[in-house]
Amino acid sequence: MSFKIAVLPGDGIGPEVTEEAQKALVAVAGRFGHSFEFTRGLAGGAALDAQGSPLTDETLALCQQSDAILFGAVGGPKWDNPQVDLRPEQALFRLRKTLDLFANLRPVRAFPMLSEKSPLRPEIVRGSDIIIVRELAGGLYFGQPKKRWETEEGRRAVDTMDYSDREIARIVRVACELARRRRKGVVSVDKFNALISSRLWRQVATEVGQEYTDVELSHMLADTFSMQLVTNPTAFDVVVTGNVFGDIFTDESAVLAGSMGLLPSASLCGLPTGRTLGLYEPIHGSAPTIAGQGIANPLAAILSAALLLRYSLDLETEAQAIEDAVQAVLESGHRTVDILTEGSTKVGTKEMGDLVVEKLLS
Repeated sequence: MSFKIAVLPGDGIGPEVTEEAQKALVAVAGRFGHSFEFTRGLAGGAALDAQGSPLTDETLALCQQSDAILFGAVGGPKWDNPQVDLRPEQALFRLRKTLDLFANLRPVRAFPMLSEKSPLRPEIVRGSDIIIVRELAGGLYFGQPKKRWETEEGRRAVDTMDYSDREIARIVRVACELARRRRKGVVSVDKFNALISSRLWRQVATEVGQEYTDVELSHMLADTFSMQLVTNPTAFDVVVTGNVFGDIFTDESAVLAGSMGLLPSASLCGLPTGRTLGLYEPIHGSAPTIAGQGIANPLAAILSAALLLRYSLDLETEAQAIEDAVQAVLESGHRTVDILTEGSTKVGTKEMGDLVVEKLLS
């Protein structure tokens, strides 16, 4: 099969880890007889410097004409000027808005051989395997009014948490469809006791849950979930929540894996069944302090490539092959510096990518 993949490496360690993810996809193409056409574009600070925009119309068109988008990371101190309107992160915001990438999937898996890297006790994290489904296109980050102003009493600012029943229903359906492929459990997280928007969220989530008689849907308050996530993580299968809560919980969940360098993500514009356009990126950000040193962990980007195969190209066997290769490399004792353990073998970004490719092709 032949597919078009847009590659937007971005800033910081983005180009380094994206290169390794692309290598893994090339290996998959060779092993399984596919043809992947990669086209690169600039995004974020790199695009600001070269083109005067964090995401040009041409790069946006490239993404729209592709089957999937492999994304690195954007941002860094160089562009952290609060007086400037254009910022690298606007590349992601524009892609999400224009392509209607409303569903962010973040799998969190505790690899048994890395349990000692978690700050939690091994018996707590062992066996954790969660997908957090974050609503990505609405809520507090996009609701209006959103402004800051001066008053006689001082400075004021307001953000608005705004959700429609349609936005809630479609993200809960994504979670339920994922649960059907897994252990058939969904926990919907809200702040029902304090927020009117959360009361609508819970009502609509309950209605959608009734459509999925084979899935057990339950509800949990956000503060309770934040505690349960780090005290009883194996209790969760699929978790669905709003934009701001999902942003916080997915970073919190990195403690289960032991490093943000192990967590991939997928942002989809449709249900995770069949082929759907998606953007795939590691959740770790641009990490500018280690950029160019060849020590970044590429596994989150490589695992994001596996999600690309699964959700945008409908190639489940190929996606599993990448995930199996990553597991095999970790079992062999090879580690980047962020997950280095006593007795393991330290490798750099490129070496880790090469090891994954070697396992893929063996």
